[in-house]
Amino acid sequence: MGDIVKFDNILHDYYIPNYILAPGSEAKNPPWVPSCPILVFINSKSGGQLGGDLLRTYRSVLNENQVYDLFETKPDKVLHQIYATLGSLKQHGDDFASAILDSLRIIVAGGDGTAGWLLGVISDLKLPQPPPVATVPLGTGNNLPFSFGWGKKNPGTDRQSVISFLKQVKAAKEMKIDSWHIIMRMMAPEEGSCDPIAPLELPHSLHAVHRVSQSDKMNMVGYHTYRGGFWNYFSMGMDAQVSYAFHSERKLHPEKFRNQLTNQSTYLKLGCTQGWHCSNLFRPTSLNISQLVKVRVMKKPGQWEDLTIPRSIKSIVCLNLPSFSGGFNLWGQPYRKKFLDKGFTPLFVDDGLIEIIGFRNVLHGLVLLAPKGHGTRLAQANAVRFEFKKGAADHTFMRMDGEPWKQPLPADDDTVVVDISHFGQVSMLATPLCRSRSVTDPSSPATSQDDDLDSTDEGESPDDLEEKRKFGAADTFKLSDEFDISQLS
Repeated sequence: MGDIVKFDNILHDYYIPNYILAPGSEAKNPPWVPSCPILVFINSKSGGQLGGDLLRTYRSVLNENQVYDLFETKPDKVLHQIYATLGSLKQHGDDFASAILDSLRIIVAGGDGTAGWLLGVISDLKLPQPPPVATVPLGTGNNLPFSFGWGKKNPGTDRQSVISFLKQVKAAKEMKIDSWHIIMRMMAPEEGSCDPIAPLELPHSLHAVHRVSQSDKMNMVGYHTYRGGFWNYFSMGMDAQVSYAFHSERKLHPEKFRNQLTNQSTYLKLGCTQGWHCSNLFRPTSLNISQLVKVRVMKKPGQWEDLTIPRSIKSIVCLNLPSFSGGFNLWGQPYRKKFLDKGFTPLFVDDGLIEIIGFRNVLHGLVLLAPKGHGTRLAQANAVRFEFKKGAADHTFMRMDGEPWKQPLPADDDTVVVDISHFGQVSMLATPLCRSRSVTDPSSPATSQDDDLDSTDEGESPDDLEEKRKFGAADTFKLSDEFDISQLS
């Protein structure tokens, strides 16, 4: 569609001309500057046929070259090319390109896995002016869009619904959120199976790396290191087990998972059969968290301390956003005096702290349905370390931003360690219905954490510091050509 056609349309506020989007296009001097230039990324395989319908509508409303199907085009290539073009044009005095750099916004439509993938790409590319992101809920949990006021139900795909959403994006406010770096080290099993998903089919954002330091005790034959990042949560226990069962069923029978309501109903049924609605939350071991793992936290720079986990806790969540499993705020909002007595703060999404919460069983989980419901608040920290105990069990279930896996645990002298630490921030777009809170919001209570959010580097090993440095290598979230993005939640 030509650029001239759009000049007199109200949608010129969101429009980007071809000479910026497509290499080799003829440069123009548009008579207007868009107030809210938009790039749209859609997972056409999310939400059943809704993803495809939404893709077609956006392409009919905007310049089709500013709307990308993630099933066909990877976001890292798109953003690298467009920002290189914008940077070059700006250097040559193109005021239009300069204005787009200053006000560009991104829409991503898909599940939490899709949104997390795009956020990771933006983080890794280290763009000079990273664009804020609005999320369209097309998944099952939709925790990211719900946290920032975009809802959790599938959107309309007609033209008027799309235009209405664009207006919301234009009016939305920017909001920073923390990102979290994870390093997992383990002895990879040479044989054995965790059917129906292979033992080490890890989340797409966990990538194998080669450690070269001879001082690292785990730098030996047979040990593997994985690193990556997450935005909302890392969990272990009952929720991860149910999620694993759901993803396993979807992988085996994808034709049964084309509808959001059906997906949520199936998820609930699996919860009944996988332990969510009974006391035995770990099958076959039924061990509590303290029997499986030693947990250490860093509340002050360079100072690790053991975290006492009550013996009743059988599921643990490290939470960054106030939305888990479709909208629950596990941290809750207790009275200010209760916070002060225990040294806690409210859940802020940009304070460099991650909230650590435990659950005993499903009856404990049901308290989330109450207005002031919450899990067992264990700690807030800049960093968390899980050191799994030898021989306690042969596996457990883990989940990171909607992607579960069955994790082999150490036997004999093997070791599994998971390290989580603060790693920078990205910008989200929030509506007036936003549930997330910021430390910069004047209406938010004052907090007492240190000003330096990245001070967790003190006391870390040189190897871990090197892994954190490599995290910004621009291909951390780069998916292989064989990866099926329809599996992203």
